[in-house]
Amino acid sequence: MTDLTNAIVLVTGANGGLGAEFVQQALDRGAAKVYATARTPRTWDDERIVPLALDVTSQESVDAAARAAADTTIVVNNAGIAGADPLVDTSVAEVERIFATNVFGALRVAKAFAPSIGGGALIDVHSALSWVALAGAYSASKAAFWSITNSLRLELAPQGTQVVGAHLSYTDTGMTAGLDVEKSDPADIVRLIWDAVEAGEHEVLADQVSRDVRAGLSAPLAALYPALAATV
Repeated sequence: MTDLTNAIVLVTGANGGLGAEFVQQALDRGAAKVYATARTPRTWDDERIVPLALDVTSQESVDAAARAAADTTIVVNNAGIAGADPLVDTSVAEVERIFATNVFGALRVAKAFAPSIGGGALIDVHSALSWVALAGAYSASKAAFWSITNSLRLELAPQGTQVVGAHLSYTDTGMTAGLDVEKSDPADIVRLIWDAVEAGEHEVLADQVSRDVRAGLSAPLAALYPALAATV
């Protein structure tokens, strides 16, 4: 388990709805300082929050952030971008752009901060779509990121780093603003994730959709994808 009391936390994608909740709730749980990172960091009305420029698609930017925030003990890999068009209608260049942030960017951050978070934690923000391919390149990128998290969990265990994969469905953030669907409150999602971190868990299913999809992975493919039944 990882105690947030006096922790030094770094959050990627801190400007968004989930990111801002990770920042504030970390402080509410006793973190001493939070690096709130984004390509263009916002200002914060709290001296414990340190805005820090970070473009996860740039190795130079990631390395600079790792030097500036070398005292970090907990990293939240939250930065991500959307892209739900069918793969056959999406250029390979666009798929690569989505993977550059959601997969390789997250891996860059994990690798850069791994030396400083021994005895701490890495939290990777995934999606229920990590397990069900309903959103084109976004689903594919989250599936790849989930696999990377599973590998990092094993590789970082010897240094005492807790690696937590956090899965969630539609949440009321800027990324889902245009979707007319039921959405979870970001505050509720982040609270469950921090609860899991402090309880020493490896994975958190932050809403019912994520729990249902995870439970259904052993079912026949037609159960996950009913449209397949109609093609047989």
